[in-house]
Amino acid sequence: MGSIIGQWLGFSGKRTTLLIASGSAGAIAAIFNAPIAGVMFATEIVLLGNYEMMSFGSVVISAGIATAVSRAYYGPNPAFTVPLYDVGGIVETPFYIFFGFFVSIVSVTFIKVFYKVKDFFGELNVHRFLKPIIGAFIVGVIGIFFHQVMSDGYTFIMDALNGNITISLLLILMIFKILATSVTLGSGGAGGVFAPSLFIGAMAGALYGTLVHWLFPHLTSVPGAYATIGIGTFLAAATHAPLTGIFLLFEMTGNYKLVLPIMFSSISAIFMASRLFKESIDTVELSRQGIDLSSGREMSILQQMRVQDIMNKTFTTVRESDTLAKVSDLIIKGKEMYFPVINAYGEMVGIISMHDVKSVFTEEHVKKIVTAGEIATEDVIVIRDIDNMIMALELFALKDIDEIPVVDFFDTKHVVGMLRRGDVLTAYNKEVLKRNAGPGHF
Repeated sequence: MGSIIGQWLGFSGKRTTLLIASGSAGAIAAIFNAPIAGVMFATEIVLLGNYEMMSFGSVVISAGIATAVSRAYYGPNPAFTVPLYDVGGIVETPFYIFFGFFVSIVSVTFIKVFYKVKDFFGELNVHRFLKPIIGAFIVGVIGIFFHQVMSDGYTFIMDALNGNITISLLLILMIFKILATSVTLGSGGAGGVFAPSLFIGAMAGALYGTLVHWLFPHLTSVPGAYATIGIGTFLAAATHAPLTGIFLLFEMTGNYKLVLPIMFSSISAIFMASRLFKESIDTVELSRQGIDLSSGREMSILQQMRVQDIMNKTFTTVRESDTLAKVSDLIIKGKEMYFPVINAYGEMVGIISMHDVKSVFTEEHVKKIVTAGEIATEDVIVIRDIDNMIMALELFALKDIDEIPVVDFFDTKHVVGMLRRGDVLTAYNKEVLKRNAGPGHF
């Protein structure tokens, strides 16, 4: 809704992003009766941790109003009615930390399975309208045997929180919920990963809690306590958003006693998950496109800019048999300073620049004898048309040059354009202005 309104009113990219964050905060806050978690979700994930006062204020207002409206209809009760578990003291802290490590493995498995399944359906050679049908059939088969994984599964989350599910069923439900969610979304079906994360986290927590409570009954809390902590811990590990997981758990359960355990487990989970797999569930697809959100705004812009969109497609080449007199005429009559040298097959064999010919510029007899191929630089730095501007700037800095030949991705000897350092900077400045200004900015 935020994106639609922002585009309809012609807002700048920055203002539209704020509307998207406000909409996300309001939705999470209203659905889960968790206004603070909604604010943290929007701030950590959508705004990438940007706590500017104006942005933060808009997100808070959206989450507050959404929660007020939701509570007027559904009431003020938490989403889950959880027993007030008495968690252990400092002696149980190591169990929470190791629980975070366990959850990190589950979350990374979920992310990898999710995108493996998505890639499978993406490469499946059938009509795109058939893919959701195939996915629905697979999920339906899973549902016949394990109906608990269907829908949001809140009823069975409550069973896990109350310790009413056997350890074998907990493991099965955790595995098949991961699979069912991956197949649903990977095949093109409708849904999200937020609610499934709560289910998977609860099952993982109950599974871990059952094991450690069986091994160390006098040192650990009951399995239901770990199931409750697992809700926030798994969400934090999968999204790399610790504050969202911490506040969501607190607001959904209303149990302040769980704050310290969720703090230990969620931080340890994110610490380990980020080392097992760098990306979160939300950033894998962007990473595949060369967009690194953690590298900062400037780097993000440069990563999204492709060479093929900026390169100069109108350029001049010279044959390796052409004399330097012809190259000199091209330099004098035109604005270009670099010329790819090609052979009889149209393949680039080197590059020649004004710097290469200036030593013989006034020696007419030499210019008529020496050819471009003889004086051209054969060790040429090139860039592919699909590369981004970060790669381009690194190459420009490598030899302090002002122009680089652009080659085809499939044929690196075929020149398709020339990229100038000045054009890169100009394109970057235009993109920054475009994102910060617009007909509707205020």
